[in-house]
Amino acid sequence: MDVLVLNCGSSSLKYQLINMDTETVLVKGLCERIGIDGFLKHDRGDFVYEINHPMPDHEAAVKIVIEALLDPDHGVIKSMDEITAVGHRVVHGGEHFTDSVLINDEVERIIEKCSELAPLHNPANLTGIRACKHIMPNVPQVAVFDTAFHASMPAKAYLYAIPYEFYEKHKLRKYGFHGTSHKYVSMRAAEMLGKSYDQLKIITCHLGNGASVCAIDGGHSIDTSMGLTPLEGLIMGTRSGDIDPAVVTFIMEKENLTAHETINLLNKKSGVLGISGVSSDFRDLDEAMGEGNELAKAALNAYWYRIARYIGSYAAAMNGADAIVFTAGVGENHIETREEVCKYLTYLGVDVDSEKNNVRGKEVDFSKDGAKVRTLLIPTNEELVIARDTKHAIM
Repeated sequence: MDVLVLNCGSSSLKYQLINMDTETVLVKGLCERIGIDGFLKHDRGDFVYEINHPMPDHEAAVKIVIEALLDPDHGVIKSMDEITAVGHRVVHGGEHFTDSVLINDEVERIIEKCSELAPLHNPANLTGIRACKHIMPNVPQVAVFDTAFHASMPAKAYLYAIPYEFYEKHKLRKYGFHGTSHKYVSMRAAEMLGKSYDQLKIITCHLGNGASVCAIDGGHSIDTSMGLTPLEGLIMGTRSGDIDPAVVTFIMEKENLTAHETINLLNKKSGVLGISGVSSDFRDLDEAMGEGNELAKAALNAYWYRIARYIGSYAAAMNGADAIVFTAGVGENHIETREEVCKYLTYLGVDVDSEKNNVRGKEVDFSKDGAKVRTLLIPTNEELVIARDTKHAIM
């Protein structure tokens, strides 16, 4: 069984073809600049194929991906019949979906309705779904939602302290994101620890340009840092994270900005970029801090502090923690972030072995022997979760 996994952005399309009998990635790739000119990078492992090709829309991009998969020189399948199903990443499922589902007209309608909660993501996800339906109408399509893993959150965690009528009328509440990543690394953590998933209290830290922390008790998400949108929570690359709501109206009034302009500022011009004035890339921040840039140092210190604060609050929410997991671009590759965050957590029983922690992008338990709370680095694999869910949905 081969499952094609698609992750459609507004002008991009990431893909992997995974053989689910062995869970082996046959090929992965990326289409960029969709709607502008178009570029494909197709990586078979032993060979990388790149081409500039017109991609006026996502349907054209999907066609080019299929052509690349079938190509006699750099493809990996001989017939479209070898694609058993397509799994689509969909960012927001609202309260409608608590698990991955086979896509039909009603599912499409609800995904479109949820676009008001994720206007930057759901429309692009839906475009990819419709493109695949048109190109391969007989192949099952499955929607895998970022929000679904967090559907287990109790009301005390997801309700905002605003008039309840706004929840009833508009479904304004915390939903959470990065669900496939939190699910994968927490399950893998249980395997690494040799313990039952449903008996563990795990705090997972997905730290990339977008970042979130999740409290997972007995295999269920009970709280997470992102909210109605991915803007809530941690300080991120360009997102502000948690902020006094009065700051929003103050900026609007003092800077004469519209609501749209203010949200854009908080999403794209804030975070470590906003504090440092240097970059959202941690390599640039490291270099600037090494050169004595105090604002770069302040940005990193604030970033580390906020992560530690969330971990502490989630340890309280679960009345303890067995393991803390770091994943995604920064979590996997920025050694100092893991080290500095863990310095705040010795009271929990965290005890880091700096030599074990001196690694990038490799699975490792970097705790000292005998540490009460284990600290793990686990590279995420969201595509595999999507493929697994897709296989489950069609069986």
